[in-house]
Amino acid sequence: MSRFFATGSDSESEESSSADEITPKAPGTTFKQSLLLSDDEEDTKRVVRSAKDKRFEELTNLIKTIRNAMKIRDMAKCLEEFEQLCRAFLKSKTIVDKEGVPPFYIRLLADLEDYLNQLWEDKEGKKKMNKNNAKALSTLRQKIRKYNRDYETEIAAYKEDPQESADEEEEKEPGDSGSSSESDEEGGEDGVSAKAFLKKKPPAEPVPDASKFLKSAKGSGDESSSSDSDDDDEEWGSDTMDSGSESSDDGEGKSSSLAMVFLKKTQEGEKSGDKKRDVRKKRHKKKERLEEEAEEEAGEEGEGGWEKVKGGVPLVKEKPKMFAKGTEINTVVVVKKLNEILQARGKKGTDRAAQIELLHALAGISSEHNLGQGILVKIKFNIVASLYDYNPNLAAFMKADMWKKCLECIDELLDILFDNNNIFIGENIAEDSESLAVSDQPFRVRGCILTLVERMDEEFTKIMQNTDPHSQEYVDNLKDESRVCGIIDRLLSYLESKGSTEEVCRVYLRRIMHTYYKFDYKAHRRSLGLQGETKSEQDQEESEGEDSAIIMDRLCKFIYAKDRTDRIRTCAILCHIYHHALHSRWYQARDLMLMSHLQDNIQHADPPVQILYNRTMVQLGICAFRQGMIKDAHNALLDIQSSGRAKELLGQGLLMRNMQERNAEQEKIEKRRQVPFHMHINLELLECVYLVSAMLLEIPYMAAHEFDARRRMISKQFHHQLRVGERQPLLGPPESMREHVVAASKAMKMGDWRTCHSFIINDKMNSKVWDLFPETQRVREMLVRKIQEESLRTYLFTYSSVYDSISMETLSEMFELELAMVHSIISKMIINEELMASLDQPTQTVVMHRTEPTSLQNMALQLAEKLGGLVENNERVFDLKQGVYGGYFNRDQKGGYQQKQGYQREQRGGYQQKQGGYQRDQKGGYQQKQGGYQRGGYRNQNQGNY
Repeated sequence: MSRFFATGSDSESEESSSADEITPKAPGTTFKQSLLLSDDEEDTKRVVRSAKDKRFEELTNLIKTIRNAMKIRDMAKCLEEFEQLCRAFLKSKTIVDKEGVPPFYIRLLADLEDYLNQLWEDKEGKKKMNKNNAKALSTLRQKIRKYNRDYETEIAAYKEDPQESADEEEEKEPGDSGSSSESDEEGGEDGVSAKAFLKKKPPAEPVPDASKFLKSAKGSGDESSSSDSDDDDEEWGSDTMDSGSESSDDGEGKSSSLAMVFLKKTQEGEKSGDKKRDVRKKRHKKKERLEEEAEEEAGEEGEGGWEKVKGGVPLVKEKPKMFAKGTEINTVVVVKKLNEILQARGKKGTDRAAQIELLHALAGISSEHNLGQGILVKIKFNIVASLYDYNPNLAAFMKADMWKKCLECIDELLDILFDNNNIFIGENIAEDSESLAVSDQPFRVRGCILTLVERMDEEFTKIMQNTDPHSQEYVDNLKDESRVCGIIDRLLSYLESKGSTEEVCRVYLRRIMHTYYKFDYKAHRRSLGLQGETKSEQDQEESEGEDSAIIMDRLCKFIYAKDRTDRIRTCAILCHIYHHALHSRWYQARDLMLMSHLQDNIQHADPPVQILYNRTMVQLGICAFRQGMIKDAHNALLDIQSSGRAKELLGQGLLMRNMQERNAEQEKIEKRRQVPFHMHINLELLECVYLVSAMLLEIPYMAAHEFDARRRMISKQFHHQLRVGERQPLLGPPESMREHVVAASKAMKMGDWRTCHSFIINDKMNSKVWDLFPETQRVREMLVRKIQEESLRTYLFTYSSVYDSISMETLSEMFELELAMVHSIISKMIINEELMASLDQPTQTVVMHRTEPTSLQNMALQLAEKLGGLVENNERVFDLKQGVYGGYFNRDQKGGYQQKQGYQREQRGGYQQKQGGYQRDQKGGYQQKQGGYQRGGYRNQNQGNY
């Protein structure tokens, strides 16, 4: 029998299916019974669903799949489903425009983006991913960031108050479902909607106490991970669930009036919405009440109860109590309590913050009972040590509050030491021989104040390394350097009177390290006679103080004379050279570098010293450039710039291309070696100085050796920039600093010094490079003079073959140089045999000599040289293939081959033809016996020497 004519319930129709097939039906009742639809038929065939429900159900199913993939970290599945979700959402655009973006969609976008960012920051997790997942993670992260730009406001509103967004979603849901779905309105006799009916769960078996406990212990972690997907299914995808789970009534009310089945009941819809809201509010309140009860029970139970822990295995340790009532407070008792507190130091489960508080309390007790300054000094030592131990990880830096406490505590410790001359401290004092009690004898305390200050200085460096250099926080932290330097100065004055020579050298080096990289503007203004312009009293006091050059000289010379460790002396020399170079004292810096011979064995030093050496060499090169020593500047900067790793060699950052060569531990070590941002050297200025120096050296050299086959490169990096500029298909106006230098080089090649000057010195280059120098105008004037001189040399090299003679006055006007300067430049070129000419003194002209070969002769000589090399290579290859058998070659004792006829290979490596012609000499040139040109100065034998 067909299911269309079933009138009973589902269970009855299943049990009597065979009997129903045999029973005949009257023809008159067929149409009537077909109108009386069964529950099963209504569930599967007659559900009326709107387009909105269909589209949203598709979206919720895809979202559920994405969340499941997120739980198992299947990034490939996430990417695939997200692309399908985007396509499905695009199909639903008409509905979304009418109804608005559904909240569950916004929730997924926000959660997915946070989830991907968390995975991306987990470097260890990314390394463990397979190739497909890692690639899918990168692709999906880019897509979700791009996709979320269209929904920034909605995502921001959701992130501000996720609970409020969920409540709005719940309020919207009953009205939406009532207007879009008819199946939700078909309830029972009470007028409750099917969805609200489903949410009222029937009473089940009594829940045992264990289940209640498990629910409270489970916490919000597991529930929150699955609540998103469950809420999505309940709120937007429940229409399909409700339609298939109606009550199994026999349907007598339906058969009374068929029209009532298809009519919408507005009152019932409103009631169902109100009831659903009430159910959700009750559920939320119940959850909050259970959590509060669980917390109260945990607090009341005390021993034997359950308590919440942060993570890891809790080790229950009793906090050491202070002193019991009636205890006599004396030095022995306080020392015993101090040792009791320190015993827990470094153990697992120790509360470091509580330990610091206990030490502070102990210091207060000792001060109240006037136990003497000795015990107070010992407690202060341990307080500072505990502050340092608060972060056991070496890579971590101190928090702001701990850093302030540390500075205050060290200041207090120095105050006590300065006020009490009868306190002796040192690492060599044993704990048994300590004298802490008040007596006629001086106090003896084990400890080293220098070690604490050195650790404080290292912590300051770590704080600066781990702070964003472009934030206000970095500026605020940098203000603490004055306090750090003040503490070092106080310690310096204390150790000068009571410390050993080794300790004084160590604290001197700390003071030098905070001074060497700072430009002394006060001394600079005094040298220029501008000290009268300072207005405030503080500026006048500072200007009257000692110059940094005098301080550096005094501290460094003490270390040179007294230090016994090579490292401290090496660091002091490098800092001294850096300070000289920074203040344009070129000759003192150069002489100190040459006398120290550091360049011979610096490769054996540790990496921080090598970084300091690189920084010093770079500053020395920049100083030479400011003084006009172009060749010295180029030589000093060559090693750093030619490596292509200037950023890494100067300790100013890590290169990404070398990340594969180091593991995570090596990367941490490298980051700890980085120089703080306020000590950085401008890399763009450094590269510009190097390229301009190379241009001033290379362009005249290229013009002088244009046809020389063995011409060497002075700067590979400069040639690389020239090749990059030549490969450009479209040459526009220069934008970057490198393009400006390349354009200036091309102009200098043609002898056009004005164009070269305009490319090197302009507003853009001034703002990027030249304005960063202290004496900006003097550097610009030096550059103009150097460009004029080198352009003149290049012009003479390039166009000397065109002139028979040229007036020096004409050259002076062309290049705007004094006549004496032009005469000096040309004389040097003639003396160095760079220019084949002579000076006619009465007429002030330069007479050119025709000793240079023509371009055709130059090409012929180059061809002859290349052919000779080709013959030599062919002979060598032929020897390797043929061997020494056959009698054609006889190998002599000297390792060469001798051919009986034709060419003879000599010991010098050249070939000589016995019949005459060209002969290759030891210098690699060709000499024609009959006369003509001889390579190696290109001398014309007919004209004689010049």
